[in-house]
Amino acid sequence: MSLRLAFMGTPDFAAASLAEIVGAGHEVVRVYSQPPRKKGRGMSEQKSPVHALAEQFGLEVHTPASLRDPDVLGDFAALELDVACVVAYGQILPQAALDAPEMGCLNLHGSLLPRWRGAAPIQRAIMAGDAMTGVQIMQMEAGLDTGAILLSEIVPITAQDTAATLHDRMMGIGAQLWPRALAALERGSLEAVAQSEEGVSYAHKITSEEARMDWSRPGGDLVNHVRGLSPFPGAWFMMDSDKGPVRVKLLMAEAVAGEGSPGTVLDDRMTIACGSGALRPVRLQREGKGAMDLETFLRGNNIPKGSQL
Repeated sequence: MSLRLAFMGTPDFAAASLAEIVGAGHEVVRVYSQPPRKKGRGMSEQKSPVHALAEQFGLEVHTPASLRDPDVLGDFAALELDVACVVAYGQILPQAALDAPEMGCLNLHGSLLPRWRGAAPIQRAIMAGDAMTGVQIMQMEAGLDTGAILLSEIVPITAQDTAATLHDRMMGIGAQLWPRALAALERGSLEAVAQSEEGVSYAHKITSEEARMDWSRPGGDLVNHVRGLSPFPGAWFMMDSDKGPVRVKLLMAEAVAGEGSPGTVLDDRMTIACGSGALRPVRLQREGKGAMDLETFLRGNNIPKGSQL
């Protein structure tokens, strides 16, 4: 027996889950994704990774601008689904959508709830210096990531992890939860565990200003800040150049010994004083340029000892 379901998702993180669900033999009657966006130099419309993959599988794809549209909701209810599977869809599901499938809507979330409810759980976990995170399938309800937990897998965070490496690892581990969760749902053996209201934290969307390096913070904290924002949106700082101030992204850095006024360059290896200790860039990207290692960056940029960043 297979479940009759809809899949809702948009980025690569979600596409991996769609592939696992299709591979498990379930009847995916429709896929929902965000509408195509204009991207690139030519500003041509590009379908989301989920949209493109669904078409490869021969699945019907809908890209409504809003699920709150009464006609869209009515059409969704008419599918008579057993369940809907949601992964990084990009829209908040109204109550009518949550109630439409017989077994409700399930969501894959990238943290160990109730820690890091919200939009940027992978980045926030690294930025906070967490030693572990996880992927969980939860029962969706009206609250923001407040539903009961159905299945979990712990994912360690290494000192070398960036948002990109952790994202990719969690994408694969999370996708593999779906066949297990849906098989248990078919058997009626999927146990729901209510979330604790202790230890709740929110993974708010990261703003450009928040990504800016605050040199008054400890060096070790700033290394986590860099890792959690690499490669996108990228931790950044301003530096002087022969063409005036330019923005530089820090894509990788290491904490080192050093002491001085925060933001001051301490030596010819671009060691930068922090609130306590110091930080040395490992990989950087000057505005308008490609990413490069520190040695290459220093060959093309004059940053003498004593410079203030």
